[in-house]
Amino acid sequence: MNRTGSLYVTGNSLFHRLDGAVKLVLFMAWTVMTYMFLDLRVFVLMLVVGIALLVTAGIPFKKMAFLFWLMIIFTVLNGIFILLITPTFGTRLTGTGTPLIPLGYNTINAETLFYVLTLSAKYLTLLPITILCIFTTQPSAFAGSLNRIGVPYKIAYAVSIALRYIPDLTEEFRSTLNSMQARGMGITKEDGSIAQRLRNLAAVVVPVLQSALHRIDSVTNAMELRGFGTQKKRTWYSGKEMEGLDWTLAVLGVLLLAVGIWLKVRVLKGFWYPF
Repeated sequence: MNRTGSLYVTGNSLFHRLDGAVKLVLFMAWTVMTYMFLDLRVFVLMLVVGIALLVTAGIPFKKMAFLFWLMIIFTVLNGIFILLITPTFGTRLTGTGTPLIPLGYNTINAETLFYVLTLSAKYLTLLPITILCIFTTQPSAFAGSLNRIGVPYKIAYAVSIALRYIPDLTEEFRSTLNSMQARGMGITKEDGSIAQRLRNLAAVVVPVLQSALHRIDSVTNAMELRGFGTQKKRTWYSGKEMEGLDWTLAVLGVLLLAVGIWLKVRVLKGFWYPF
């Protein structure tokens, strides 16, 4: 967590300079593009662009390591479950079946393996743009941008508070867990059975949740004392008007989405399998 109390990492990259609303438009367009296709060629191209943008943003890897490894673990586990539970699913998509890895009860075919590779690339494609939006956007500026495009300011402010307190809760969870482990209540394999580890984990989660509820109550009281919500509109200290670059990239994002929809309808209609 940095000095702003959020996940924001200071910088002067293209994404750092963009308006929060434009980042939201680009994120939504990128997400829709990702879920429209089931084509490895599209995902490889999007991954290359996303990684290039992520590198230019200059975000330290240790800042985004948690999200990175979380997505990698999810992708790997998802692929393993698909291969073990539906080893011949790829045949439904391609109409062909090429036996590859025997499992005893069934055989994983090449089509399913290629499908898992494509699906994994689909999930990983979302990672760079998600990291960029989270780590290059100040919560207050993002809330102001949301309010400017029509989102009620109460909802926008709730988003801002959530972005600010996620790192605080994460740090508190780690501190509580370390304190519990120092007292012999760990959650690793060496600390007892699964049931015992779950009880130990509950002993960590409960005080963190209680602390979160206490913070929510404190923030709510402070906002009520300042008359928050009594007016239909409000101003934003960190708000700014959209510039030429913001409008250009917003229009570009919409145009790319339109091109993607055209490609999906006319050219890349289904699952791409080159073999």
